Amino acid sequence: MGQLNAGIVPVTPFQQNCTILFDTEDKTGVVVDPGGDVDTILSVLKDNGITITAIWLTHGHIDHAGGAMELKEALGVDIVGPHEADKPLLDNLVTQGQKFGMSGVRNCVPDRFLADGETVSFGNHVFEVLHCPGHAPGHVVYYHREAKFAHVGDVLFQGSVGRTDLYGGDHATLIRSIKEKLLPLGDEIGFICGHGPGSRFGDERRSNPYLV
Repeated sequence: MGQLNAGIVPVTPFQQNCTILFDTEDKTGVVVDPGGDVDTILSVLKDNGITITAIWLTHGHIDHAGGAMELKEALGVDIVGPHEADKPLLDNLVTQGQKFGMSGVRNCVPDRFLADGETVSFGNHVFEVLHCPGHAPGHVVYYHREAKFAHVGDVLFQGSVGRTDLYGGDHATLIRSIKEKLLPLGDEIGFICGHGPGSRFGDERRSNPYLV
């Protein structure tokens, strides 16, 4: 097998980082958080010859899960994640869409919810599942130990952290998730987040105003 690689496709008016994780050799992979603009995602997959084996969700907000059912039907693959605590969000994606003026959204029914400590994989690439609530009750992070890489969704950003004023959000819980689940993994861990540029845990530990 080849190395783990990642491509980002910004989607929805929120410019959410829909992420394609794939193996550089056999071009199999997964789509993380297809929030919308499914035709664009499919075009990128086709143009790059990538075969998708599953859809992974970090949490149930519309900009991350709004296009999941449409993409599932287009690709014929399962939706995996997030933690079951986000089921109320996934059950009400249409309502979320109405609030934000987003059409074509469908409620999402994952084929498998995830729990802290489980693993998910494609090919030889194994990711550990970390339940990191605070931004959303069922938010999960996907951590690839060998590659020293994590997809953290909306838990942590470069210089910021996830908002906590939406359903199920709690700032103290979010900071605890970051400090107890993510930062102990090591300063060298690089991450992709749900919006904007990524960073490394060490850089955020030292300079993120929400963590110092």
